[in-house]
Amino acid sequence: MLRKARRWTAAAVLGTLLVGCGASTGGGEAGKGGAAPGPATDVTVKPITAARTVTDAKGVTVTTAAPPRRIVCLVALCDDMLAELGMVPAATNSALLAHEKFLGKERAAKIPVVPGGFLSPETEAILSYEPDLVIGLEDTHGKLAPALKGPTVFWPVQPGNWQDSVGYLRDLAALTGRTKQGEAAEKAFRAKLAAAEKTRSDKTALIIFGSDENFGVATPGNDVTAGLLPKIADYPWKSRGVEGTYSMEEILARDVDVLFVETLSFGGPAAPGARLSDKLAENPLWSKIPAVRNGDVHEVDAEVWAKGRGTRSLGIVLDEATAALR
Repeated sequence: MLRKARRWTAAAVLGTLLVGCGASTGGGEAGKGGAAPGPATDVTVKPITAARTVTDAKGVTVTTAAPPRRIVCLVALCDDMLAELGMVPAATNSALLAHEKFLGKERAAKIPVVPGGFLSPETEAILSYEPDLVIGLEDTHGKLAPALKGPTVFWPVQPGNWQDSVGYLRDLAALTGRTKQGEAAEKAFRAKLAAAEKTRSDKTALIIFGSDENFGVATPGNDVTAGLLPKIADYPWKSRGVEGTYSMEEILARDVDVLFVETLSFGGPAAPGARLSDKLAENPLWSKIPAVRNGDVHEVDAEVWAKGRGTRSLGIVLDEATAALR
């Protein structure tokens, strides 16, 4: 179950799919055996035109009778997009907005939480918020579509890389009429990614996730955040499918210089001693990893790194990752 954990995002964290598989971009040259960084990021932002109908990168067509104002978020990408557009959800099941670079804890606490958690949000509760639009993860919330059809509009999203995330932002900006905000958010993210690429580190990096001594490796193609890492560092980790994983011995053999650790926990950040890095410290191989020996292990906010997947979350990831990789 844990091998699948980072593909799930939920209040209950483990056993909840984060993202479906998505194709990573090609091009460029790989570093020390890592994934290719791909072509340099284009900082050009095309104008966004307001629209009542959009067709996203996955071929899903969404139509709203008027610009949606009451939007219910069943996936953190939705909260991220709304924040970029200067909006707040009518209700959410994500803790992302409590982050200081979103709304902060006090303001986020005023937003209703959808009962049922990420895996099983209650349809009646969703409709009670009188939404114009509901945004959820296709492989998790697609089953809700029949019950939501008619009373509201359901938009199933499934980002596989940062380009998908940008595309979804542009589409939502078109639907809401917040085109200038969407263009500004895209421009800021593209500029930040392009700048990070120019100072690409030759250090070997790794993102691991888990809740206890069990862990998984985040890989490009299966994980939006991991897809950014080859652009800014050596990232020699490739997807092994849903059931595949890496052993501690394999990680040790890669001479990882910088480790990013996502502790998936219930009810907020894990306390010192209960974090994944603390649990892994019990493994004798852990202390032999260069990043561990040199004090370059970084416990990161899983709400942002694992779940956000929008331009604001990914911008925070770039800030934190590039600082750690210097």
